Amino acid sequence: MRKNNKVLAISIGITVMLGGCNMETDNTKGTQAKTETEEQPVQDQEIAMNTENLVSIQDYNGEGYALKNGEETDKIAETNREDIEVAVKKFFSDKYKTEVIVHNLVGAADGVSVFVESVGEPHFHAFAIVPIDVKGKTVKTDSVWSQEGQVEDALSGGLYAMAYEKEMSNLDTFVNQVITNYPVIGKNIEAVNNTDSGYSTPYYYISVFDDVFNELNNLYLKNQNISKEELRKTLDESKFNPDAVNVTLNFFMKEANTDPDEEAYDEIYNKIKTTDGLPRGSYALILNDNLINSKYGSGSKPNTLNKNVLNQIMKE
Repeated sequence: MRKNNKVLAISIGITVMLGGCNMETDNTKGTQAKTETEEQPVQDQEIAMNTENLVSIQDYNGEGYALKNGEETDKIAETNREDIEVAVKKFFSDKYKTEVIVHNLVGAADGVSVFVESVGEPHFHAFAIVPIDVKGKTVKTDSVWSQEGQVEDALSGGLYAMAYEKEMSNLDTFVNQVITNYPVIGKNIEAVNNTDSGYSTPYYYISVFDDVFNELNNLYLKNQNISKEELRKTLDESKFNPDAVNVTLNFFMKEANTDPDEEAYDEIYNKIKTTDGLPRGSYALILNDNLINSKYGSGSKPNTLNKNVLNQIMKE
């Protein structure tokens, strides 16, 4: 089963990366993530070729999101949904000391990925994997597991947001100003809940690439009542480089049949550069047209605007 689990993890990891954010987990994960970002246009073009799955971003709630060879396991998972939810909630409670809400079950080869959202703070989205014996039509609820580093990185993003509470509020204010002043919108919250992994909102997602966040996780796992002040102190004392955190703002055009507005993109980009009080990190900006691929949860297409080089906008 270990071999099958490894294949399943790779399949799910790739799909989640296309839909939202996917974080590498070893000591070179920052470099690997940047390399994957550089290779993303090739993957995006392959996805965009399947136009039958394109729907308006306003209509997308995560329905249709799918993983390879998941048709049969989808059916088995739905039949055993209650048992799966109980097992996954226990998995997050035991291993990550966190209560979660189960939002979506997506079948894959030899298992089902279960998308969850944490209750309260630290806030994050993640997924766990429950193996399924297709021949026996049984769900192995005693063998729940997660892709290496995936939940840990999501937890880190949630703790980062707690530590930078004031700055995160400034970021949300900035985003609200953008969608008010420009013809752009974000994803529906249902789509975030049903398809995303990591610290993710309808308008942006956060990826972390530094060992200091392992320390944050350990502090939280030891004490779920840890204060935001202590989390902030730990980050401040570490003096982590801004490029250890990537905040990706991901917008869609509000109007249908409209290419991404380059003028709007440039103005939003410049506002990110000149706005003070945002969380420490590096910033990226993506602007898609009005359509999203419902199967992959990705808005990236050949006309997507993603002009700034990774880590070009830095906030100290």
